[in-house]
Amino acid sequence: MKKEINFGIGFITGRDNICNIINNYYEFILKQVEKLNFKVNFTLFILYDVNYLNTKEEEFYKINPEINKYFKIKYLSPEYVFNKKNEVMIKHGLTEEESNLIIGKGYAKARNTILYEAIEEGIDYLLYWDDDEYPLAAIKEENGIRWVEQQNILQHIKYIQNVDVTYGYRCGIINPLPYVDYNKIVTEDVYKKFIDAMENDAVSWKKIKKVQEKKENIGYADERVAIYEIVKKNNNGEDNVVYGSGLCLNLTRLENIPAFYNPPYARGEDTFFSCALKEKKSEVLQIPVYHFHDAFLKYTFLMNKKYPKKLKKISYKDSGVSVRFRKTTMGWTKYKPLLFYILDKKNYRKIIDNAKLNLENSVKEISTLYPDCDVTDLVDILNEYDSNVEKHYNEYRTTNEVWNKIKFNI
Repeated sequence: MKKEINFGIGFITGRDNICNIINNYYEFILKQVEKLNFKVNFTLFILYDVNYLNTKEEEFYKINPEINKYFKIKYLSPEYVFNKKNEVMIKHGLTEEESNLIIGKGYAKARNTILYEAIEEGIDYLLYWDDDEYPLAAIKEENGIRWVEQQNILQHIKYIQNVDVTYGYRCGIINPLPYVDYNKIVTEDVYKKFIDAMENDAVSWKKIKKVQEKKENIGYADERVAIYEIVKKNNNGEDNVVYGSGLCLNLTRLENIPAFYNPPYARGEDTFFSCALKEKKSEVLQIPVYHFHDAFLKYTFLMNKKYPKKLKKISYKDSGVSVRFRKTTMGWTKYKPLLFYILDKKNYRKIIDNAKLNLENSVKEISTLYPDCDVTDLVDILNEYDSNVEKHYNEYRTTNEVWNKIKFNI
């Protein structure tokens, strides 16, 4: 280990909750590394989108001034990202189309932008930290929930040095789909068809049925993981699906780090990153550390160490849920064609046609759950992304071709 390391934390956000996370956890971050026998230099990368929830720009700058004594903070504003894209194009002799695959707006491009900045800043290890996650494990016991703080920074530093990628576990709202009360219109059969249409690496009827049976969508932590007893090592990228908490990249082994990609306005950036890791046979390690996922920001009080014995279930009737439901299901629908084009091209047509049929037989009914959220257009969206799947596949390939061309010359 070097006498000092440069550790970056990347935040991609459209919500002002990011400031609460940084303000509440910066001392905890510092405490984790104070007993190490080498120095850790921290840089925070904050890439924000004012249009996600129409948040005023100044809301992203409400960081405790004290933090600047211990962390270098780099803001990546929309204007900064736009200028960076042009800078990258000129510096590396790229076309505008090539540069736009790496830097810009969108989930994958945001990750790439932070990745590029981190390399430019000389960062050794880069951890992505979502704006709705807290370093906590919720362990369910007979008398309620036991909360265990998670050494998220220290655990990644411990394990990342000899592998390419580390990632942790997730508890809390594992899946951003709420518990649904069935009725005469939205029956279990209708809901199953809808979920089957969505099915991907993150969601399946098997998972959602458990939510329905438990009548809550809370996932609890495995105590053995939460107290750091279990380490799961993936086999040279063959099994890695790195969605979830705390994705950390070893930038000292850049040859094994691909770029992120998702189809336009879709999700799946971590999924397609996983696909690229498999192609490179990168070494990936799932490490024993949890983040609590607060998908609907209903548990922000956890940051103030107010730990309840019981968590209230998230219902489809709760405020703000319909907006997240709409964004989530649209994002999943948009990336499903490319996912199965890559994973199961032989059966692609059958899979997508079945998804279309399931949507056609469920979207009208599902829309009745949310008076302000019509999802009937998901059928047209799936048709559109199905018709463009070869184009998106070529973009996925080209993205990493461009990335491999430039990443050692940043």
